[in-house]
Amino acid sequence: MNKKKDEAQVVCTEHLKDIKWFCKEEQRAVCHVCEFPHHQGHTVVPLEEQVQELKQQLRPDLTALQARRRRHQELEETYEAMVPHLKGQRVKTEKRIRAEFEQLHRFLREEEEARVKALGEEEEQKRKRILLERKTLQEQIRSLSEGLSAVEADLQKDGLSFLSASTRSRTSARALLSGSDPQLLPGALLDEAKHLGNLAHRVWEKMGQRTTFSPVTLDPNTATHWLSLSDDLTSVRQSDVTLEVPNNPERFTRYPSVLGSEGFSSGEHCWEVEVGDHPFWRIGIVKESVERKGEHTASAANGIWCLFNDSGKYTQGTSQTLTLKRTPERIRVQLDYDGGEVSFYDPEDMTLIYTYKHTFTDNIFPWFGVGAAGAARTKDVRVCGVSSHTQL
Repeated sequence: MNKKKDEAQVVCTEHLKDIKWFCKEEQRAVCHVCEFPHHQGHTVVPLEEQVQELKQQLRPDLTALQARRRRHQELEETYEAMVPHLKGQRVKTEKRIRAEFEQLHRFLREEEEARVKALGEEEEQKRKRILLERKTLQEQIRSLSEGLSAVEADLQKDGLSFLSASTRSRTSARALLSGSDPQLLPGALLDEAKHLGNLAHRVWEKMGQRTTFSPVTLDPNTATHWLSLSDDLTSVRQSDVTLEVPNNPERFTRYPSVLGSEGFSSGEHCWEVEVGDHPFWRIGIVKESVERKGEHTASAANGIWCLFNDSGKYTQGTSQTLTLKRTPERIRVQLDYDGGEVSFYDPEDMTLIYTYKHTFTDNIFPWFGVGAAGAARTKDVRVCGVSSHTQL
């Protein structure tokens, strides 16, 4: 439809002449008759010249539209990739949740059985004790009954017969009466309070002793696609293969980095990282708005405060070289957000390695960078709790 309309305008409807000119002032196409005298003093140019000029003006818009479409297509493809990734996350996480709860269920079942068994053992022990006491009492009752019958029989006698039996009967009766009266044994019943008192709390405490706690949990949605995280999200290593993960906004794409899942905007926080003999790692904190897609240097100016190890060469980020008296197998990170300090220690003897001073205003996240382990024994860099014997 538009094409036919354009073709119809090739001939001037007023003069029935070919349209070969364009009036810039009136912004319309005209024929050579229209041009005189109505367009005297106007800028009139050949129609084809105007067409080429307008095409030239339109080409940047075309390029911009193509670029925008590509960006939309890239985002659409990313969203498309997110759908199976979401399902994979759900399946993996559900499997881990069920495994964790199965461990808890197993512990609770074992604990339940152990406590029911202890209850049964106590009942059996006290039942045997009661039966033994009853047997003793029954024997004593039998002796007393026999003695009582003998005394009653003697009391039925008269004269010399009673006189000859009385001394024996009295001696026998007094022998039977010489012992103390029987008493019920204490603690014969079940100690219900021992088995039921604060039961849930005591089981909870015991469960806590058998579980581990990590002060920092890694966020897989931020991990570079060649980093692999453990199922419990406490350790990270460089993967042998490139992982198929969406290029979501939170994810680092240029450097092998991953963030902790929880940020800090106040208070004091502390965690340790087990590095062993791993030859390449970066440990520290970053602001939430740190560059995740492009290039950046590990500096405070870029919102990164870290300690860097490159095959035994330790630096403050990527600049100042640090001299350590020993090779640490653990690094403690101690953040005082309100005090404006983050310090790195060797927790073996609490030797201070380096302290940054900065007035923090952003949300701050734990940050971990891991390179190839090579021939090192330690393949994973692992977050762990603070060593109790070195706590400040």
